Amino acid sequence: MLNELLFLGQVFIICISTLIFAVLGKEALTGFVGLLFVMANIFVIKQINLFNWTVTSADIFIIGISFSINILQEFWGKSYAQKTVVTSFAISLFYLIIGKCILEYQPALVDNAHIHLAFVMENTSRIILASFISYLITQFIDIQIYSYLKEKTQGKYFTLRNYFSLSLSQLIDTILFSFLGLYGIVANITDIIILSYGIKILTILCMSPFLLISKRVIQRYQ
Repeated sequence: MLNELLFLGQVFIICISTLIFAVLGKEALTGFVGLLFVMANIFVIKQINLFNWTVTSADIFIIGISFSINILQEFWGKSYAQKTVVTSFAISLFYLIIGKCILEYQPALVDNAHIHLAFVMENTSRIILASFISYLITQFIDIQIYSYLKEKTQGKYFTLRNYFSLSLSQLIDTILFSFLGLYGIVANITDIIILSYGIKILTILCMSPFLLISKRVIQRYQ
């Protein structure tokens, strides 16, 4: 049960951090989204066993991103949420380019890190590219869905709007990323999609308490 407890702890940390950065302001939350996307691209290659399923450890970061983007759109508008998606994409692209540059340095004889950094950076090119493409498409779709729901509900039902937009956008993200990054590598792409999406839905359900209080907390400190 260690992994499951760590999973719940990670959900808690990311949700609390999202609320803290939101209280600090839209610029702080934008920076946090960029950090989450960089971390997702780093940790996507780590496979973990969760509830007897083998999944990537990056799914929680992606949910955190969408949650943060929805909060940005709720309080600071659709255009700023779109700007945040582009900004976070640029931050992660900068990380990738600089990371590649660092690997081009000839390591010192006493260096022990180069081989490990090379594994992280060089063996995930397809995965990172798939992540970039699915990220842009998914987040802009999520923004459109959330905007539509907000308009139709006249700003009511914040929690339900988040549930629906997160669930639908993460289904799209899971399918896109699985086919772009993992097709031909894994034995059964359908199982990967089902398991990955199942973990994302579980993550969204675990976020319920934070969805319920997030709007009240942020409004209080704005």
